[in-house]
Amino acid sequence: MSTKEGKIFVGGLNINTDEQVLEDDFSSFGPVSEVVIVKETQRSRGFGFITITNPDAMRAMNRESLDGHQIRVDHAGKGGAFGAHGRGHSYSRGGGNQDYGSGRYDS
Repeated sequence: MSTKEGKIFVGGLNINTDEQVLEDDFSSFGPVSEVVIVKETQRSRGFGFITITNPDAMRAMNRESLDGHQIRVDHAGKGGAFGAHGRGHSYSRGGGNQDYGSGRYDS
């Protein structure tokens, strides 16, 4: 097991799944230092991020059922201890440029 933490993406979440449920499910793979479910106007957008030391959690939990939904678990984005190779954007809890209109889908 790696001693470095890495951030993983969890998608396909039930809108009623909360941070505690994610932490409980993923903590069987090791310490979880952060759990964030992305929300818009107090409602879950169906995905979140978990910071954990064990990369095996990503493979083990991918396509598992959680609160009646099959979840997708993958690298959170660029960099990180688990070696994501630029497969998306990483998200942080504050600061930084939150300009969502500058992506490749602009018209």
